[in-house]
Amino acid sequence: MNRTLELIREMRMSGMADALITQQEQPATYQEMAFEERLLLLLDQEHSWRNGNRHARLLRQAKLRLNAHLKDIDYQHSRGLNKSQMAELVQLQWLDQKQNLLISGPCGSGKTWLACALAQAACQKGHSCRYYRIRRMMRELEQAKADGSYPKVLKQIARYQLLILDDWGLEPLQGGQRNDLMEIMDDRHQNSSTLVISQLPTTEWYHSIGDSTIADAILDRLMHNAHRLNLKGESMRKKAGEKLAQNEHLS
Repeated sequence: MNRTLELIREMRMSGMADALITQQEQPATYQEMAFEERLLLLLDQEHSWRNGNRHARLLRQAKLRLNAHLKDIDYQHSRGLNKSQMAELVQLQWLDQKQNLLISGPCGSGKTWLACALAQAACQKGHSCRYYRIRRMMRELEQAKADGSYPKVLKQIARYQLLILDDWGLEPLQGGQRNDLMEIMDDRHQNSSTLVISQLPTTEWYHSIGDSTIADAILDRLMHNAHRLNLKGESMRKKAGEKLAQNEHLS
């Protein structure tokens, strides 16, 4: 048995090793089972262990800003969130089909929360994701240019099956930043999905990029196959703060 466990762990099948130890420690539970049934239990444990590890690794890699889950979506606030549209989006077929998603709306309307909830579900299904605030991504690209790792970083960004870009249009892009964004959109076009979060309506994105030629090229790649969520209404954070203050007052 020690040699068996040693071989299993050498093959990095820790889930199966733990399941085999359980079977050895509880013989009365398993002794009536056929060999095939016990083998299936070992394989099922290994499969679950690997899926759990992969999900945890994908979540760490995604660096999501918020720990959000689709089951907690709030439809009570009046912010233009369409249930039928969300029912379609949460299936993530748009991600499988390498389509994009554009979420716009005022500050505090829940844009980033929804994006992170969708990304959480994508990680659960085994998709690689990465969340960036535009400004931070641009800083990383500038650093990559300085240390010579720019091609490697661009290649890594292109490989993410879902790239989330937050605070789109919050600050004007400089010449080099527009070129960086063009490289990213070109690499990802029809190869993977991009989710953009912006306080600006999509009609203003053209002017926020700056250069008309590059703006045309970027937005053509981003918008032609994109789903859109246009949120409205008062800040949910503000409402939550007012409700908390009211509860504290009543207590």
